[in-house]
Amino acid sequence: MLSVIIPTLDSERLLVPTLAALVPGATDGLVSEVLLADGGSADDTATVADVAGCKFISGDAPLARRLKSAAGAARAPYLLFLRPGCILDAPWVGEVRRFLDQRAGAGERGRRAAAFRRDSSGQPAHRKVSWWLRARLGGLPQPEQGLLIARVFYDADLHAHDRRRRADT
Repeated sequence: MLSVIIPTLDSERLLVPTLAALVPGATDGLVSEVLLADGGSADDTATVADVAGCKFISGDAPLARRLKSAAGAARAPYLLFLRPGCILDAPWVGEVRRFLDQRAGAGERGRRAAAFRRDSSGQPAHRKVSWWLRARLGGLPQPEQGLLIARVFYDADLHAHDRRRRADT
């Protein structure tokens, strides 16, 4: 159901707790794969990816191009973008399932994307904090919020962006 995409660059230490928090989603069958879009790490990020069974895509391309490449390699119908250091709290699996069920029931009119939001404790994103799904995006999500989006909408937005960019040149 979900392909999780994590951009990395020397993220070995931040990556471990993020991947550990994804385990309940994997055992539940929600997370089908994790892809790391690496920018040329010099630490043991690749080793962490290998031990955790992640697909490791490395290159020196800018972040946006690496994310686009990882999304293109993803196999699931939904994409979950997370930063290293984001630690989803235990209820995230149920929240994501509810979001997907509501979206499926609403068809094309359904919610297209959602973001996680940190609780009001003010803890930094690299610490364990409670996260919950925010189904109505009041604006663009911040990178530390993560992004859950149906692949069809992600692809459509990319194509629209590419057409606009070509028209501007």
